[in-house]
Amino acid sequence: MAIAIAIISYQNFQLPKYQTSAVTIKLSGWAGNPVEQKLLKQLLQDFEAQHPNIKVRYEVISGQYMDVITTRLIGEAAPDVFYLESLEAPFFMSQNVLEPLNAYITPEFDLEDFEQSLLDNFKAQNYIYGLPKDYSTLALFYNKKAFAAAGLSRPPTTWDELRSYSQKLTGKVNRYGFGVTPKLSYQAYKIAAFGGKVIDQNGDAAFADPEGLQGLQLVIDQYQKDRTSAQATDVGTNSGTEMFGQSRVAMVIEGNWAIPYLETTFPQLEFATAEVPTINDKKGTMVFTVAYVMNQQSQHKSEAWELISFLTSKEGMAQWTGTGFALPTRKSVAKKLGYDQDPLRSPLVAGIDYATMWQLGKYPGAIADNFDNQFMSALLGQQPLKSAMVRAQNAANRQIQSRE
Repeated sequence: MAIAIAIISYQNFQLPKYQTSAVTIKLSGWAGNPVEQKLLKQLLQDFEAQHPNIKVRYEVISGQYMDVITTRLIGEAAPDVFYLESLEAPFFMSQNVLEPLNAYITPEFDLEDFEQSLLDNFKAQNYIYGLPKDYSTLALFYNKKAFAAAGLSRPPTTWDELRSYSQKLTGKVNRYGFGVTPKLSYQAYKIAAFGGKVIDQNGDAAFADPEGLQGLQLVIDQYQKDRTSAQATDVGTNSGTEMFGQSRVAMVIEGNWAIPYLETTFPQLEFATAEVPTINDKKGTMVFTVAYVMNQQSQHKSEAWELISFLTSKEGMAQWTGTGFALPTRKSVAKKLGYDQDPLRSPLVAGIDYATMWQLGKYPGAIADNFDNQFMSALLGQQPLKSAMVRAQNAANRQIQSRE
């Protein structure tokens, strides 16, 4: 993919033609929940009302989103503006396919209002390639009825306490005390808790170091020795949120997206949230964010910028995140909406100050896929954790070297 997409750098770009009528620009993203789709549709209608010379054609890419975007970039058929996850940003920023936004940003846009840590995901060599539209961290979700039945009056604050709670909760109201999602996107902060790194300064996988293994061993021990945790497939469900919603587990660590899903799908469920318990006396969680980026080949860059700036403006973002299904990346909007005081969302908001960014260098697929496959093997007891992680790390680095 790296070789193919680099071809774009050498192609000749056509100059935009003079327009005598409204300019149509294309925006692409992935399918969201109905609330998200309705909000975006309303935002785009408001944009068109305020910009009568610009029409927006919104395209939902349902599956294999990044593969579709990559193919269209190579074929010069990519949208003018599209979603880009922080995980994929380093590769795309290195390939000369995104338009730097520095020249478009004015003082009135108030760039300083964005959470710097989120904005940094889309910066390279002093260029800003994307503006984050929303984010989520991870927090602990717990079943209030299960806690009451086990005589627990507050959420756990340390990982040792979480394991102790899990023992008390297993087999009571719920089948298991804790639900685990054994993917790197849910485990990277545990690697960091003891000073480990997922990748090194060269972008190579580094999670098999002793420090990283300490954090991962906590997951293995709870699953194999305590037998108080379960993954979704163990209890016949498809995700951590679902197994929690079905009361198969009493606690789970999930993101902001779980709140509207649980409230809508499991309205009888009584749950609360708390910050992720500390590990090795350190606070930790993950943070995920997505930006609007501009195609460097766009023939309507000024109009594309008008759309991006509208959607990520203080007013646009307040409308986008006002229902609570996503968290705002602008500090002023977050303060206005009061999510730092919201009983369910305040632990998620607090996590932004110490979260591990979900970013794995230029070749995230090689790192995440190999980790996920081998960590699952270790979790199931098919091989020791160290052997599994060394095997995953070596395989990931061989793949990275073959692509560079």
